[in-house]
Amino acid sequence: MSDGLNVRRSLSDAVFDRILRAIKSGAYGVDERLPTEHTLAAEFQVSRPVVRDALQRLRDQGLIYSRRGAGSFVRDHGLREPLGFGQMENLSDLQHCYDFRLTMEPEAAAMAAHRRTDRSLQDIKAALDLLRDATNRQAHRADADFMFHLGIAKASANPYFATAMQALEEHIAVGMRFHGMSLRSTSDGLNHVFIEHTAIFEAIRLGDAEGARQMMKTHLTGSRDRLFEPRQGRV
Repeated sequence: MSDGLNVRRSLSDAVFDRILRAIKSGAYGVDERLPTEHTLAAEFQVSRPVVRDALQRLRDQGLIYSRRGAGSFVRDHGLREPLGFGQMENLSDLQHCYDFRLTMEPEAAAMAAHRRTDRSLQDIKAALDLLRDATNRQAHRADADFMFHLGIAKASANPYFATAMQALEEHIAVGMRFHGMSLRSTSDGLNHVFIEHTAIFEAIRLGDAEGARQMMKTHLTGSRDRLFEPRQGRV
């Protein structure tokens, strides 16, 4: 019996450490709800009692708090230790950012198609609705655009994707602002990109991992090319 308890404590320690690192890295924001016990147990491949023990330790240390019937949420204790990316200084930095996103986000979208939950789909859909409203006004919402992509990273249930997206937020915002200006310069640019966003969401909703991967890659490649190909052609 004692050996079983020791194994459970060891597994609980491992889960505690991983959730703590995720909180420190910013994968879960202040007052953000943690995944359910069932989701965490599946992610870490442990039993729900093990996850429950780890969450209790986090509560005991004041790192998370609970709301009856709503789950566990992250407290603000100044623990955030974001990844370090320097300031974006030139177009070359922006190109590097797109290159990185093209290696990361298609895989996050594919993983999201496998692991999405009703809650994560709602979050992505909320961002998509904001983009629809902006598109109908012939406007671009960079904040909603980022929310959409971050929502997909979170839906992957892999905190590394979400952490990288959050660390790159300011860099991505620069690209989205320039991209928004280029879209408004064409008659159907905004609508075309909204259709791309919708197709990515539908692939994730339907569990089509390969479709989500390819659509995200096509979307990001088009965004990059619209920004840089005209400039590369100039003398």
